[in-house]
Amino acid sequence: MSDDGEAAAWARASHAAALFAVDPLGSGVSLRAPPGPARDAWVALLRDYLPSGAPMRRAPLSISDDRLLGGLDLAATLRAGRPVAETGLLAQADGGVLVLTMAERLSGATAARVAGALDCGEIELARDGVSARQNARIGVVALDEGHDDDERPPAALLDRLAFHLDLAEVSHRAVEERCASAAQVAAARARLPLVVAPAKAIDALVAAAARLGIDSLRAPLLALRVARASCALRCADVVDDEDLAVAACLALAPRATCAPPIEESDIPPEETGDEPASAKNDADPKNDNAQPREAPAPDDLIVAAARAAIPADVLARLATDARTRAPSVRGGKSGAALVSARRGRPMGARRGALREGRLSIIETLRAAAPWQPLRRAHADDAGLAVRVRADDFRVTRFRERRETTAIFVVDASGSSAMQRLGEVKGAIELLLADCYVRRDSVALVAFRGKSAEILLPPTRSLARAKRLLAALPGGGGTPLAHGLDAAGALAESVKRKGQTPLLILLTDGRGNIDRKGAPDRAKALDDALDAARRLRAPGLAALAIDSSPAAAARADAPTRKIAEAMNGRYLKMPFADAATLSQAVRAAAPAP
Repeated sequence: MSDDGEAAAWARASHAAALFAVDPLGSGVSLRAPPGPARDAWVALLRDYLPSGAPMRRAPLSISDDRLLGGLDLAATLRAGRPVAETGLLAQADGGVLVLTMAERLSGATAARVAGALDCGEIELARDGVSARQNARIGVVALDEGHDDDERPPAALLDRLAFHLDLAEVSHRAVEERCASAAQVAAARARLPLVVAPAKAIDALVAAAARLGIDSLRAPLLALRVARASCALRCADVVDDEDLAVAACLALAPRATCAPPIEESDIPPEETGDEPASAKNDADPKNDNAQPREAPAPDDLIVAAARAAIPADVLARLATDARTRAPSVRGGKSGAALVSARRGRPMGARRGALREGRLSIIETLRAAAPWQPLRRAHADDAGLAVRVRADDFRVTRFRERRETTAIFVVDASGSSAMQRLGEVKGAIELLLADCYVRRDSVALVAFRGKSAEILLPPTRSLARAKRLLAALPGGGGTPLAHGLDAAGALAESVKRKGQTPLLILLTDGRGNIDRKGAPDRAKALDDALDAARRLRAPGLAALAIDSSPAAAARADAPTRKIAEAMNGRYLKMPFADAATLSQAVRAAAPAP
């Protein structure tokens, strides 16, 4: 991004911070930026704009319901002798802002609870024997550290946030300017109740949202709030075209899913020396019959402002892309879920030793409570208020979501490039679409010549995968062992991230390049079998698809030997199409 582009991005973000601080409750900001000076400067700017007494609370990614919503305050309950509710982060942030860190990985359940607080301005607490209603009038700042288009905060939360900002490419040099002072923002906050929005302004925002392909009804409502805040910030009482343009740039443009065509009437005619006399007469102010030029409709002005705010490459993509954003009716798993002792979302408690997990104090006391009269009668420790034994210990169980990453190891050598490479590309595209529904990932390792390379790291980005697949070349030797070694290293990396790797090898098995890069068919097969046995040790789920035309007639096919060495499934595909390959891969995926 150029210096001018960085300055413009920061100017928009600074303006959005001021407008959000004018009217924060029930709205929010999605800020895409990695941890760094730009993000820290924006958060500090917002803190300066907010009222001095407004709380700003940070919610970690793995926040539990006890911390977010509240629950039983054990210490206060023991002191008072009756159940006392503990205030959660949502209630603690009442009248201020809740900051969600790593929002792109936020669970749907947590997003739903935050969205409920945004909608209602309060939370109803009914858990751990406590029933209470607490105010939670909050604004939300979702810090998005995602890199791909599919790494976004949950849609239910994004739909409720007025501003979608991107400072990913803004450096610290561009963060000095601010659009308003804290005093100006405070004055605008006091003036906001007096601001009036005409009916035609509301109609224009709704019409503009429809022309931009925005199907959410919250978008024009949030844009109206932005327009009113803009009006208050410039010390006016009635929303005008300038405020509508600001709302279009900051609230509607980031949500646009299509680029409306430019009307011919919006394009000024080319000036020529031979202007018709009738036109000159119409333009002559002395001519009483001259017709005044028709002013553009308000929604035209809003759409034009939104178009100007959309980056050129995005605008071109919107204009040519025919994709729809309707939700799919097809379901699928979102990743294998397993019980964990240390991390994930809480899912109750069970009996266990302290070394087996995190102690649940409330459940432990509940288990010990019925035994207190008996223990007081037979124990010497009369000074203890509560007597807890090892059998009373309850440890919290957590449900940890584990994604599946399908690692395709593709033979792009000369022996198979003309036979199966096209079908392999089709299979990966089909599987990637399925993985996108299940929120799983796909990686691509290709081997040809004398080496192997990771063409596509684990991703769920359909567009990125298709671009790389289309450009995948073929030809050269077959370094099969190098491909398996690279896949094994990638699988270990995937496992360290808490994901489950699935290895899919697509080859004719006719390796002719050994590990040293020398052409030796016999040594190449031995090296490939050794690499396959190394993959068997960690217990990876594997599938070997033989793309050789003669595979059906060979009981000792090299690919079959490799599959046996990996302890994987072998599949002969002499005449299979891309859909059949995709079905076979899904069948080999590890069960949740």
